[in-house]
Amino acid sequence: MRAIWKGAIAFGLVNVPVKVYSATEDHDISLHQVHNADGGRIRYQRRCEVCSKIIDYSDIDKAFEDDGRTVVLSKDELKSIPAENSHEIEVVQFVPSEQLEPMMFEKSYYLEPDSKSPKAYVLLRRALEDTDRVAIVQFALREKTRLGALRIKEDVLVLQSLLWPDEVREASFPALDTSIRISAQEREMSAALVESMAADFEPERFTDDYQVQLRKLIEAKLEKGDSLDTDETFGAEAGEGGNGEVIDLMEALKRSLERKRGGGKPAASEDAGSEDAGSEDAGSGDADDADTEEGADGSGGKAPAKAGGKAAGTKTAAAKSSGTKTAATSTAVSKSTATKSTAAKSTAAKSAASKPAAKAVTTPARKGA
Repeated sequence: MRAIWKGAIAFGLVNVPVKVYSATEDHDISLHQVHNADGGRIRYQRRCEVCSKIIDYSDIDKAFEDDGRTVVLSKDELKSIPAENSHEIEVVQFVPSEQLEPMMFEKSYYLEPDSKSPKAYVLLRRALEDTDRVAIVQFALREKTRLGALRIKEDVLVLQSLLWPDEVREASFPALDTSIRISAQEREMSAALVESMAADFEPERFTDDYQVQLRKLIEAKLEKGDSLDTDETFGAEAGEGGNGEVIDLMEALKRSLERKRGGGKPAASEDAGSEDAGSEDAGSGDADDADTEEGADGSGGKAPAKAGGKAAGTKTAAAKSSGTKTAATSTAVSKSTATKSTAAKSTAAKSAASKPAAKAVTTPARKGA
């Protein structure tokens, strides 16, 4: 790392010389602009609107415009501002860390001792540790007077620049002024969902997916050139949701809890109509084996009828499968089977509740097979 600034922390009458380093960096892949027709690099030029000449950076001053009047400020005039020349990080007060609004945090800097003896540096660090407080400081950096918070990260002092109070916008949304009723059940379910997702924060578990995929795209482009197929590169990934569908809040909470708990299967609907499995399903030839098995487990005198229905459904399913194979090899036999199947359905419709009728249905189908 390279130090971007040198100064001293003014801690009462104690001076702590330090070097300042940027604690964070941007990991984004750097892209530049080109002409899509020929790939030529697009560059911006500092051109004067009055003389139309391209101006060197050394010949550029800054200005402020107010009501049509322009005030030009030279580099020397800007450097003459007292705060700009200060290299002191002044501690103005010590406050509990919980009183700092996270929205005010701007950028972080590491402070390294810049003297032969780091005793004053260690003393300030120990003072922050012993009192469990954060030092509020004021300093000037890059043509701006800043407010900051001095805290500890492991054994290093960290300076976090803060936004000024008037730089944080006030949140005023009329929609939040309306009275919203939240039921006790909704609150309980949302709390249960929070608990199911509770964990310790581990930053290394998270990745910047866009940058990873951008790198993948660049590597594929280098390998395949203009013949690149982006669908092949990334695959056809169908995202869940995102269609703007408005669903019931309680239903959304239920689904979320089921997903976090391992995914609960929806309640089966085979109970309804299971009593008729031995007649209607067998006669139609479309009976589901799983449904008829669960229907046969019922209690009481209905069990024999359901067992008969299961047998009939099984025979009919076999006849249907056999008829399908025959149709694949001979069209004539397929038509004959279809005719017999139609006659079987007609017979089943006339005697829907009769056990012998179920046998009469399956017998022709087996012969046709």
